Amino acid sequence: MKVLITGGTGLIGKALARSLLADGHQVWVLSRTPRNAHLPKAVQVVAWDGRTATGWGHLVDEMDAIVNFAGKTLASWPWTRKTKQIFWESRTHAGQAVVEALINANHRPRVVIQSSGINYYGLRGDGVATEETPAADDFLARLSVAWEDSTKPVEEMGVRRAIIRSAVVLAGDDGLFPLMALPARLFLGGRLGNGRQAMPWIHIADEIGAIRFLLENEQANGPFNLIAPEPTSNAEFMREVATALHRPYWFPTPAFFLRLVLGEMSTLVVDGRFSAPKRLQEVGFRFRYPLLREALADIYK
Repeated sequence: MKVLITGGTGLIGKALARSLLADGHQVWVLSRTPRNAHLPKAVQVVAWDGRTATGWGHLVDEMDAIVNFAGKTLASWPWTRKTKQIFWESRTHAGQAVVEALINANHRPRVVIQSSGINYYGLRGDGVATEETPAADDFLARLSVAWEDSTKPVEEMGVRRAIIRSAVVLAGDDGLFPLMALPARLFLGGRLGNGRQAMPWIHIADEIGAIRFLLENEQANGPFNLIAPEPTSNAEFMREVATALHRPYWFPTPAFFLRLVLGEMSTLVVDGRFSAPKRLQEVGFRFRYPLLREALADIYK
């Protein structure tokens, strides 16, 4: 299989590239800074502007699949008006570039995997959100909707499209999780806010396994929640992290302090809605790490 990845220099993109290469597939990654990509040598890194198909669109004729991860990370403090605009434009422009490339292609890939987030359902709400739950109307939800919709036109071209609404990905050396675990490492572990809010998570192995599963399953289309099946509150999550690191769990951080320090970005840690991977399990995906304690034991082994 020949796979093109946009936004492939982040945690998930790198892990997916390594997984595909290990099984003999070929991988191309689009990067705005190819010299700083730090990818395996077998990956073919191609420069792009993040907005158009200029300089790389011809590659689509060779591809079996496109995975669109491109978008500025939400772990970018502070969330100024300009930063939020970059969140939006980096996602929608990249998706529009993918559509542009497919419009002009002589041969189109079989599938496009479109990245999104579990924040699609909002950070507040009653009941457990599944893929049938409608989108919320806060900033992160609207951002997720716009990100998903950016590649929607490929479906009219006959290309299968699967949308991955990912939770926080647990990995030991990259991404948001090491920052979340830092207070526990510093012996300051405890709940954030009241601790009752949902803490959505998924082990990196299951994130990549699910993406590979959706790439190869010809019947998989539409949205899929990439989240571990064990519902976990923030208090439970932080307690398990402290236990895994052999640290005390004792230092709660008030919500007002987090909002004071982080501003609007604090919503990522003081709010959260419970969600479930309903469709992913229905199509037959099996989690390697369905329980948080097992996931953390693997990361810190």
